[in-house]
Amino acid sequence: MQNKKRSLTGDRPTGRLHIGHYFGSLQSRVKMQEDDSIERFVMIADVQALTDNFNNPQKVRDNVYQVLLDYLSVGIDPEKTTIFLQSMIPELAELTVYYSNLVTLARLERNPTVKTEIAQKKDLFGESVTYGFLGYPVSQAADITAFEGELVPVGEDQLPLIEQCREIVRKFNSIYGETLKEPKAVLSSNKRIKGLDGNEKMGKSLGNAIYLSDSEEEITKKVMGAVTDPGRIRKDDLGNPDVCMVAYYHGLFSKDEVEKICEECRAGKRGCVDCKKQLAKNIIEALRPIREKRKYYEERPELLEKILKDGTKKAQEIAKETMRKVKESMKLNYFDE
Repeated sequence: MQNKKRSLTGDRPTGRLHIGHYFGSLQSRVKMQEDDSIERFVMIADVQALTDNFNNPQKVRDNVYQVLLDYLSVGIDPEKTTIFLQSMIPELAELTVYYSNLVTLARLERNPTVKTEIAQKKDLFGESVTYGFLGYPVSQAADITAFEGELVPVGEDQLPLIEQCREIVRKFNSIYGETLKEPKAVLSSNKRIKGLDGNEKMGKSLGNAIYLSDSEEEITKKVMGAVTDPGRIRKDDLGNPDVCMVAYYHGLFSKDEVEKICEECRAGKRGCVDCKKQLAKNIIEALRPIREKRKYYEERPELLEKILKDGTKKAQEIAKETMRKVKESMKLNYFDE
């Protein structure tokens, strides 16, 4: 393992994962399992989920297992990828405290990702943002460095968080000596998936998502309500697939047919209802193996528990070793001398 680079990714357990996650990150994580030069870690970030769900801990707890089921159902293999729980690694909280001395309040407030997310959560925070939410980039830096994560697969919107982590690492090393590894962001080649309503982002809180665990009936109902070309009134009107979310999703799930589908739409030879029915069918078939694998694990709760415990135990050992080196560098190893 010594010659391997480590990658760290994760998700906050605030709900089930959707096809935006699938195309945006989950597929990449599964593919990364083919690379034997990388030691992979995936974190279920329940502590960070509490930064804006502090008043609903049961929701976070329940969704830990929903996210784990989604991981396993898409092909993340616990024999190849270590899956662990953030809250069960106390070293992460300790590192967060040490790192908080290396970041100013003004720097956190300037972080573009944090500014955007605070604006989106006005209903929750009002004018008073919690210390935990504003400081979550510091917590994220602890997550990455505790496992000496050199590769961090992220979307473009997360780049400011990785840069903040790199700043913390550089400052720590300049004060206490070369101890921590500076991570590198690995950008996903997949673009952000739009929502059924045409929103630039598919999101749990926006009500515009198709979840990996949705039933056939739920998928059909959601697709039938998707936004189409607003300028098309009758079936034989000439359509514009460039502004139609159904055509957009055909591009994801009907790749062999999408060119023909768009041609018929532009020529007024394809009605929106038939187009939606075909899309729903294609999505259902594409997600069927995922739903079936999910059902397998749902029926084996003891296996889910074992996967989490084994992965967390492995993660704990690595975090302890990192903390030993950090405390030695900071002269906090009083009883080790």
